[in-house]
Amino acid sequence: MRTNLLFTSLFTAAALFTVAGCSSNQAVKTTDGKTIVTDGKPEVDGDTGLVSYKNAETGKTEQINRDQVKSMGELDN
Repeated sequence: MRTNLLFTSLFTAAALFTVAGCSSNQAVKTTDGKTIVTDGKPEVDGDTGLVSYKNAETGKTEQINRDQVKSMGELDN
């Protein structure tokens, strides 16, 4: 019984670490010198030219024009 509980706990912990590792913060640098930290990878809409992202500080989903983005890259967490 104890072995079963230990195995289940270890499996659950490993699964949580795997899922948490998939979502990484990104840095979006704008042409005016600001850096926006996003929660997860921003999505670029090719039709509208907008970059949608979830702001890591506020938790709100926001958009920025692609012309205003200088670079996007993954942060070392």
